[in-house]
Amino acid sequence: MNTPRTLYAKLWDAHVVRALPDGEALLYIDRHLVHEVSSPQAFAALREAGRVLRRPETHLAVADHAVPTRAAAPGADPADGPRPCDDPLARGQIAELEANAAQFAMPYAGLDGPEQGIVHVIGPETGLTLPGTTIVCGDSHTTTHGAFGALAFGIGASEQATVMATQCLRQKRARTMRVTLTGALPPGVSAKDVALAFVARVGSDGATGHAVEFAGPAVTAMSMAARMTLCNMAIEAGSRVGLVAPDETTFAFVRGRRMAPAEAELDRAVAYWRTLASDADAVFDREVTLDLSALVPHVSWGTSPGQTLPVGGSLPDPACLGDVDRASPAAAREAARALAYMGLAAGAPIAGTPITHAFIGSCTNGRIEDLREAAAVLAGRHVDPGVRAIVVPGSAATRLAAEAEGLDEIFLSAGFEWRLPGCSMCVAMNDDRLEPGDRCASTSNRNFEGRQGPGGRTHLMSPAMVAAAAVTGRIVDARGLLP
Repeated sequence: MNTPRTLYAKLWDAHVVRALPDGEALLYIDRHLVHEVSSPQAFAALREAGRVLRRPETHLAVADHAVPTRAAAPGADPADGPRPCDDPLARGQIAELEANAAQFAMPYAGLDGPEQGIVHVIGPETGLTLPGTTIVCGDSHTTTHGAFGALAFGIGASEQATVMATQCLRQKRARTMRVTLTGALPPGVSAKDVALAFVARVGSDGATGHAVEFAGPAVTAMSMAARMTLCNMAIEAGSRVGLVAPDETTFAFVRGRRMAPAEAELDRAVAYWRTLASDADAVFDREVTLDLSALVPHVSWGTSPGQTLPVGGSLPDPACLGDVDRASPAAAREAARALAYMGLAAGAPIAGTPITHAFIGSCTNGRIEDLREAAAVLAGRHVDPGVRAIVVPGSAATRLAAEAEGLDEIFLSAGFEWRLPGCSMCVAMNDDRLEPGDRCASTSNRNFEGRQGPGGRTHLMSPAMVAAAAVTGRIVDARGLLP
């Protein structure tokens, strides 16, 4: 009899070119996404070695991290383009990616073209992201693509060069963790809340060394956007791989995408994709169960996504942290440091904390469903006078779809700035960043010290929660503002 296998095992086994000692293997890589910040060294390595791109059609390059998201002001010089870039470093990175893509015949989603956007948003939109494939990118949030039943993970610059030249990569097999989600999400609670609750439950390193598969009836009921949010945040628990088994929701999303199989081939592909789900008797190295029926909106309070609590909760007191769960003297020190950096008082409620900025966007929550969620809170309301608010669609296609629905008018009427696609304030490698002491309600994925700008303070939350914070000027439970 065949040994029952997990989804991860099936993906791994299907891509092994050669088994190596100590649990390592040479894996075949199906797809490679490239952006302007992490790729220059990889292209340089190819150039210096006199190598070519082995299979150009399996790569896709796009500028997203450093790109400006402000549209040109009325009357601006047309020669500067629709989004002038004042930062010489960013301008150089974008130009270098364009030149490298041209030299190596790598497909490139032009800066102001119809497929430009955040790399982990346009991959699924173009159909480059497919079930059963291996996908890599020089970015840790490549876990996002695992929502399609793809083995997707971030890699370094030298590994990118290896993939470009050989279409293979040496990797060590991970252990497995299944996160079973039961119960139905209550109204006003989203996949971002699930992700934050999961990271808070296992800790920022709780899934290290594991490939995490999200499973259970609550996952089956989720949209692809929600599944992508879950897998996107798997890295925040220490896992390089987040997975959801492909199903009818996945197949419907993929159908008709530019790079997806044509109709004549799609039925054959779907038949294979159906076999990828973990076998009923498959054994995981670790099991975690979360009941979503009583879940409430969550918000981060510290300087790692694991430092998160329900919106009705109170900030921890480091002096009271004992040796329970993951608490330890080190955890107490980390909590004290985080509270000091965030300018928060131990024991105080997180609700009511004032903010100065609101950001909706990123590869975590920059999709059309996320914009709809925020717009539902903003309709008929206006941003607090003390808050600067921006919304950055995850891609050109998302921006157009939002404008077709009139979402841009809701955001603009509420006092948000409506921006062009890019990573924007999630990573602050562009001109969207916080100043020291600024406090931001953010839909992004990381709240590290200085992540959104040196000295900036970030609270991670869902799009609805950010919208609610923007109009009240403080952290509040968004459920009280929903229709």
